[in-house]
Amino acid sequence: MIDQMRAMVLTGPGRSLRQMQLAVPQCGPEEILLQVCACGVCRTDLHIVDGELPEPKIPLVPGHEVVGTVVARGPQVDRFAIGQRVGVPWLGFTCGHCRYCARGQENLCERARFTGYTRDGGYAQYAVAHEHFCFALPDAYGDAEIAPLLCAGLIGYRALAAARDARTIGIYGFGAAAHIVAQVAVYQGRTVFAFTRSGDSTRQQFAKAMGASWAGDSTQSPPQPMDAALLFAPDGSLVPQALRHTDKGGTVVCAGIHMSEIPAFPYSILWGERVIRSVANLTRRDGEEFFALASQHKIHTTIESFPLDEANEALERLRRGSIRGAAVLIP
Repeated sequence: MIDQMRAMVLTGPGRSLRQMQLAVPQCGPEEILLQVCACGVCRTDLHIVDGELPEPKIPLVPGHEVVGTVVARGPQVDRFAIGQRVGVPWLGFTCGHCRYCARGQENLCERARFTGYTRDGGYAQYAVAHEHFCFALPDAYGDAEIAPLLCAGLIGYRALAAARDARTIGIYGFGAAAHIVAQVAVYQGRTVFAFTRSGDSTRQQFAKAMGASWAGDSTQSPPQPMDAALLFAPDGSLVPQALRHTDKGGTVVCAGIHMSEIPAFPYSILWGERVIRSVANLTRRDGEEFFALASQHKIHTTIESFPLDEANEALERLRRGSIRGAAVLIP
């Protein structure tokens, strides 16, 4: 096997990624080495590159929607075989012992490590991952097609679960996560309303194609009050807007890892036992449940592929909001 690889590297917050030749990483005792087949480009990657998330590993290979083939294994690995295709998500490691891990909330682990943030990710030809934080992937999907499910799909699924038994759901920010979770909600018999940027008729049509029964811009009122709202757009001003359209007892779920400041709002739009809550990271159980569901329903992903050396272009397109569905890098 070769000992050098191409990678797109962040050398400091706010800088463009640099294409570099790096040594192929070595497996730790419980790690697997993957030849990367595809890696999704997530808004979290954009927050890291733009310096909106604190203290990333520097230098850093971003990317946490990694699909790859196992080419080497550490001496203690027993879950995956050489040649097997696996997926690597955002949650890259947890301690298993802190108070959060002990009560089944590993997504809040005090010593968690995250793929493409505090450990190198998949914007490269090879990547290493801890075997216990990888997923076996359904055979029905191609490499690029399944990559967005590893974060956009998983965080959307966790956000939808936070909406409990809501039957009418509003989705704000119709990008990678939203176009996946809308399909899941429709499969579950829920009604979906989609909110986009003002005047974005193309994305509104896309939302309807993904199952939304109504689509409009974020300043508009939906056809009826919503039981829950899922916010994927990192715009804090959407929180009071969503509250105004959420029925009594409803929930507004902030699903992003970063959001701009939430403006002050009157207590009257929160009163009535409405709830504002966030979703943080994911658990391995989320992944197991979600990929079982994806296998059963064949959730469709709309993707736009880029070669590895065009990672900066993919990020810029994501920044401008001009990606329909999800962007995926092909090393």
